[in-house]
Amino acid sequence: MLFCDIRNFTSLTETRLPFDIVFLLNRYFALVGKAVEQAGGRIDKFIGDGAMALFGIGTSPGEACRQALKAAETITSEIEKLGTELADELTIPLQIAIGIHFGPAVVGTMGYGRVRNLTAVGDTVNVASRLESAAKEFEAALVISEPVADLSGADMRGIESRDISVRGRALPLKVYVIHKEQAGGPLNGKA
Repeated sequence: MLFCDIRNFTSLTETRLPFDIVFLLNRYFALVGKAVEQAGGRIDKFIGDGAMALFGIGTSPGEACRQALKAAETITSEIEKLGTELADELTIPLQIAIGIHFGPAVVGTMGYGRVRNLTAVGDTVNVASRLESAAKEFEAALVISEPVADLSGADMRGIESRDISVRGRALPLKVYVIHKEQAGGPLNGKA
């Protein structure tokens, strides 16, 4: 499960025209969607300036985690390129916050009437969302849970780890905090 969000989105857009905000969001959604699909995942939904993506539908846990990490690596790289391209038009640098967690979830087509989509619910979804928020708090590009690191085979040597409290869970969760300049290293897990 992957969640991503543009950091400081309100500050980026508070003085922009609606057309400019729509333009930025559509460019961002396109790069996120492409990265997720090319890595083997599926966009669940876009919410405001955030996205939720599913991995592991029809793949092994290890492959799902590697796919999510590959998508995160691509998103981080592409958001950097987009930020450079739009630098003259933005008041602050374009940055991303991504959270990835792996675990069981209830997956199915849910909704009402014509608004029905394949989605996931449960603790894994909530934790992934909280890790995306933690990435913002830690001013990191990416926060992944220990299960993601372990299952993917990613080399986490030299990557900061923390035990964090996750709202709604009794026990702390070990996570890895990956900054933008580290995003290409450990994300290339074992094949």
